[in-house]
Amino acid sequence: MLLWINGPFGAGKTQTAHEIRRRLPGSVVCDPEDVGFGLHRMMPPRLRGDFQDLPAWRQGVFEVLDHVLTHHHGVVIAPMTVVEPVYFRETVGRLRERGHDVRHFALLAERGTVLRRLRERGFGHVVQFVAGVDAALRGESFAVSKLDLCLERLREEEFGQQVWTDRLTVPQVADHIAAASGLTLAPNTESALQGHLRRAWTGVKHIRLG
Repeated sequence: MLLWINGPFGAGKTQTAHEIRRRLPGSVVCDPEDVGFGLHRMMPPRLRGDFQDLPAWRQGVFEVLDHVLTHHHGVVIAPMTVVEPVYFRETVGRLRERGHDVRHFALLAERGTVLRRLRERGFGHVVQFVAGVDAALRGESFAVSKLDLCLERLREEEFGQQVWTDRLTVPQVADHIAAASGLTLAPNTESALQGHLRRAWTGVKHIRLG
């Protein structure tokens, strides 16, 4: 089974994916973004646009996930924002046509909630303290520029199931996705502080420096 976790940048896809992996034995996270950044590293900076526009990215994501789903016996989790219907069909759609059990979830939240999460992720709390509340968003200009489009597109029926996360914690979002997919996660035994520290470390590890 593939759990494709979609949503605007800052919606909590990566955190949710790693929460499920932590509590679901045998599961693995396969991040399609890694394919894109690999392609970027092969190009001079002036040619690095949105890697999703590259047919090589869509084909590469399909081939890698098809291979993993065919040869790995646990659940595969792919956290990735995809809002272009054609690109969605070339990745999620093709995997379904291939016969794989693909469960798609779009994590949504109100615009203000997503902006707050963008401010806070990575070193956001430190940046806000040192340079002001909106300073952290300056490093998230791409995410902010795509936010309204993502929130609009992901409401459409093609991108179901939608999960509204404004009032849900990361473990609760993971529980919702698991239950909707017929999966049982191990109980979440972390304290609030342990969970906060682990998610902060996950965020730091996934900061993209280009």
